[in-house]
Amino acid sequence: MQKIEFDIYKFKSVTSTNDVAIKMIKNKEKEAGFIYANSQSNGRGTRGKKWLSNKGNLFGSIFFPLNENYPPFNEFSIINSVIISNVIKNFCKKKITSLKFPNDILVSGKKICGILQEIINLNGKNFLVIGIGINVISNPIIKNKYKATNIFFETKKKVPIKKILNKIITNYEEFFFNLSSYNYNEFKKKAKLMGTN
Repeated sequence: MQKIEFDIYKFKSVTSTNDVAIKMIKNKEKEAGFIYANSQSNGRGTRGKKWLSNKGNLFGSIFFPLNENYPPFNEFSIINSVIISNVIKNFCKKKITSLKFPNDILVSGKKICGILQEIINLNGKNFLVIGIGINVISNPIIKNKYKATNIFFETKKKVPIKKILNKIITNYEEFFFNLSSYNYNEFKKKAKLMGTN
C-alpha cells in the first residue's frame, strides 16, 4: 500500500505546465503535485510538436518521484494512457474511447487528449512529469487522418475543469494506493483492447 497525495497548484498563465513542474522539482519546492493553468503560451506535444492551448481546455501536469518500488518509466506510457482514458470515459460515457498509442486518446475516432511524459533526474533521483492536454470546450482543426474533438461537442455538457482534474488525481492516487496488486500485463491488455492504428 502506497499513499501519495497530489496537491493542486493553479496558475493564470505559464509557458507550459511541464516547465513549471520541472522547475518545482529542480528548486526542491515539491516532489509531487498537479499543476494546471488557464493558459499556456508554449504547450509541448510529442516529437517537438506544439500543443495548441485554447482557453477553456485543460492543460495540466502531474509529477512524482519514481521510487524504487514503482513501475519503470517505460511502463508508465501505458499506465498513463489507461488512467487518463478512464477519466475521459467517465465524462464521455456513451462514446467509444480509444488509444492511438502511445500519446493520444480518441473519442469517436477523433483526438481529444494528448499526453507528454518527461523524466527529470535530480541528484541521482528520477522524477516523472506527465503533461496532459484535454480538449474540454474546443479543439484545433487537424488536417490529417485523425480529426480532433472536445468533451462539450461529444456530450453537449459543459464539464468544469476542476471536476476533470479531481478525477485525474483520484485515479492516480488510487493507482499508487493499490500498487501492491499492479500487473503490467493487465494494463497492456487494457491498452491493446482500446488500441487503434
